[in-house]
Amino acid sequence: MKSFVYPEMMVHVPLCTNKTPENVLIISDKAESLVQEVQKHTDIGSSTIGCSLDILREIEDDSCDVVVSEMSSDAATLAHINRVLKEDGQLVMTHPSLDKVDENKLLMQILGNYFKVIMPYNIGNGETALLASKEYHPTADIILHRADMLDGLSYYNCDIHLASFAMPNYIRKEYLGIIKN
Repeated sequence: MKSFVYPEMMVHVPLCTNKTPENVLIISDKAESLVQEVQKHTDIGSSTIGCSLDILREIEDDSCDVVVSEMSSDAATLAHINRVLKEDGQLVMTHPSLDKVDENKLLMQILGNYFKVIMPYNIGNGETALLASKEYHPTADIILHRADMLDGLSYYNCDIHLASFAMPNYIRKEYLGIIKN
């Protein structure tokens, strides 16, 4: 997989779904490529914080529009992420392969306590991320002018955004009632 695909998909999908993102929290040990992608949104007054899960407890309530997490998350961590997200916020996170059904169902059930929308999406090379949103739907509420007017992208565009949420029938059937879309 090309090295630009993953960071573009992890960052631009939520930032082109949220109506007015200003504060982006990145939870990662290696946030550099994600930060570079956030900085491409010059029309968004974004501040990006790279942090570890330990620092998450210190972040102010309702202070983030988008959280991008590359760390595995348990129920307590997800509760803290919910706490720091604004009432219309999104979380994008890595997760086990969709073939690990039991692990994902547990994770999605926990996310269901906080988010109206929970959808896996393709991030390249057969891998998926989870987008969880408190308000905006990633295919209905895409900000088209933001998605297609970004400079310096090698992979992401509005067509890729929409297509990334297409899932095969066996995934839809396996996660019926768990994925919230």
